[in-house]
Amino acid sequence: MIKKFDWYIIKKFLSTFVVTLSLFIIIIIVFDVSEKLDDFLKKEAPISEIIFKYYLNYVPFFLNLFSPVFIFISVIFFTSKLASRSEIVATLSAGVSYNRFLRPYIITALILSIMSFMLNAFIIPHSDKIRLTFENKYIRNTSEDYTNNVHMQITPEVYFYMENFGNADSTGGGVSLEQYKNKKLKSKLFARRIAWNAKTHKWRIEDYFIRDYLADGSQKITRGKFMDTMIPFEAEDFFRRSDDVQSFDLFELNDFIAKEKLKGNDQLDYYITDKYRRYASPFSTFILTVIGVCVSSKKSRGGVGLNLGIGILLSFIYLFIIQYFTTYGTSGLIYPLLAVWIPNFIFAGVAYFIYRNVQK
Repeated sequence: MIKKFDWYIIKKFLSTFVVTLSLFIIIIIVFDVSEKLDDFLKKEAPISEIIFKYYLNYVPFFLNLFSPVFIFISVIFFTSKLASRSEIVATLSAGVSYNRFLRPYIITALILSIMSFMLNAFIIPHSDKIRLTFENKYIRNTSEDYTNNVHMQITPEVYFYMENFGNADSTGGGVSLEQYKNKKLKSKLFARRIAWNAKTHKWRIEDYFIRDYLADGSQKITRGKFMDTMIPFEAEDFFRRSDDVQSFDLFELNDFIAKEKLKGNDQLDYYITDKYRRYASPFSTFILTVIGVCVSSKKSRGGVGLNLGIGILLSFIYLFIIQYFTTYGTSGLIYPLLAVWIPNFIFAGVAYFIYRNVQK
């Protein structure tokens, strides 16, 4: 049952967190505008689109990504103020156990972690689609994209090859499509040119011939000038950046990973790591909340400043460890599931050690 004391801590927690986020939003926007101002001016991006299509969708993603750290700093800041005013000493002296004192913090951390998961898994990916559309139009040089020697596995028994493809005109050349059955080549298509139609979402191949290998050992050859085909990928798939996976919600990401496994994509570990990160990140909210309370609940001569300095130092260490192991996960050197959970395991141990030794 939530009592007045719990509501007092919860309100302090949430209000400090909102203020911290607001300050970071201003800092993020200032630095990002200074970095991308030349692109905005060069491509004449409208101010309304910059605000409502880009920053309105960019800032939530960034803040949610680092929300555990912002929560950590918020907990240390307002808990240190409570300690400096002797409110925590009075609470514990009145017979309230330290575990009972932690309860409103845990409740708030639970609420924020659920919100973080929902944002990470379903809400922010859809807003990221709008942000990526803006970036493709005004920031990225997609018109200059060009790729060659494209190899893809479309299904377990169908393989696709293309010598080159340009994004400017959505056309490519030197197309080959092989179909196998029971590890035996059954059909092979060759085409001089292939073009993507964005309106119909179909590929058109030109100057093609198909060689079918029949059961009696003979071959059947079919030639043609044009043919529309439903090859299950789009032109943008050739130029998809690894961080574009952030625009997929959890269901879309699972489908995307399944398709990329068939294609043999060398970025597969990156996508799987991002998937597991969405589950692991909310749990760090609990761990950092406990550490923050234990570090700042004791009244110290250094006051709020000392505790805040310790908190910021621990935040940087935490971010470094996350980035360190995430890099190993995305490169395939460590299994992605393990890579995203190792930082939580490490800091869970730190949290337990600090909790056991805190003055209660």
